[in-house]
Amino acid sequence: MSDDGGGSGALVLCEWEQRGPDHPLLAGRRLGGTQASRAEVRAFVDELGRSGRLNVAELADGLSVEATSFVGSVRLGTLQVVIRPKIQGAPFLQLLRYAYGLRELDLHPDVPLDAGTDGFQDVLGHQLAEEAQELLSRGLHRKYLPEAAWLSSPRGRIDLGRYLREAGPMRAALPCTHHPRVEDHLVNRALLSGLTLAARLVVDRVLRRRLASLAAQLTPTVRPVALDASVWPALDRAGNRMTASYRPALRLIRLLHQGHGVTLGDGTQVPLPGFLFDMNRFFQALLSRFLSEHLDGVSLRDELPLDGLMRYVPGLNPRGRHSPTPRPDFALIDAGQVIALLDAKYRDLWEKPLPREMLYQLAIYALSQGKGGSAVILYPALGPLPTEAAIELRELSAGSGRARVLLRPVDLLQLAVVLKSADGRQTDSTRALARAVALGAAPPKNLTRAAEAMVRPRAIEVPLIR
Repeated sequence: MSDDGGGSGALVLCEWEQRGPDHPLLAGRRLGGTQASRAEVRAFVDELGRSGRLNVAELADGLSVEATSFVGSVRLGTLQVVIRPKIQGAPFLQLLRYAYGLRELDLHPDVPLDAGTDGFQDVLGHQLAEEAQELLSRGLHRKYLPEAAWLSSPRGRIDLGRYLREAGPMRAALPCTHHPRVEDHLVNRALLSGLTLAARLVVDRVLRRRLASLAAQLTPTVRPVALDASVWPALDRAGNRMTASYRPALRLIRLLHQGHGVTLGDGTQVPLPGFLFDMNRFFQALLSRFLSEHLDGVSLRDELPLDGLMRYVPGLNPRGRHSPTPRPDFALIDAGQVIALLDAKYRDLWEKPLPREMLYQLAIYALSQGKGGSAVILYPALGPLPTEAAIELRELSAGSGRARVLLRPVDLLQLAVVLKSADGRQTDSTRALARAVALGAAPPKNLTRAAEAMVRPRAIEVPLIR
């Protein structure tokens, strides 16, 4: 990236915010200097756009940069782009821990949390360091693994077939298949690789040294594993009650790995010069856990496939393709019947217009419920001001309404208040808020007042871990 007319520095945005050449850091900028560097940066910028992480356009008088649902920071040549989430401080940390099942940590009293700067990955890195420290203090999980070797002191089962094939006349050993109890298995290998990755990503030098030190404690007995698309399903299969204590650490490692790269069409991941965290996935994970644990009377299904909603017409599918199967984020089921379809969209639909692709997607869900059906977009809000809106889908010939798309705000500050006060328990407040989110009921007024208190200036500066 050239510095013509812009200088170096950090361009700070909020999620879904756009800045153009009228900004001093973007005026007159061009992508790359030489022809080779220009092509390299252009390819990287195109990949950011295709993956929905960041939209960068080169205009006649400079650059245009548009943030999406990803927050964090990324370097484009000499320009550092920083995207901050609107919710920060203690409420964000509370919701992040709840969504991914992380432990509560003691916070340092002096440093304010700014989860959208270069230190966003440091929040995850510190959590990972605490989780790894806890695992090491308890002792790493060991697993019995088969091993075939020639042993002078036989153990396990003697392999007579191998002995007859390979034994020499003077060999003082026997081929044995035994099962030593070792630390070098997939879960511990992923932990080692995750600590090494986190040590490369974090900004704080003290935290970087701590993560490297924790990784060094594993290296004598554990080998690293490549963190790629194949390792996560293998870790899911390897999980059991014996490795349940590893789950928070593995979730953090996966978040760090996802935020550090762009996955291409062939499944390979290209590293990013920075770290971008997908708030859309976070929002969906948060609502999934909250509604699953606190919504009474109906059951919740994540990404329920709507089989049969769309299909190729028999005889008119020349390529033999599979019929499309929409999967809404959540389906509410009562007595075996779907009563509501909900989609979580991390976009402030009170301040920002509803994109047509979101509307069309939810319109299909609503129409699938028959006349009078509805589908709901759940979107984040900060405070009680945003209220539910409805878009009616009409039959033009009859002039009557057929279905509705509902735009329902979810007050994240309210959610943080109720989760903190409930302390992991189901209470009247959690149940009432869950019904408000899923079914549109009015939330309790005491929660609204408590949420408003969280955004007063005195409460914004909160401690952060080091």
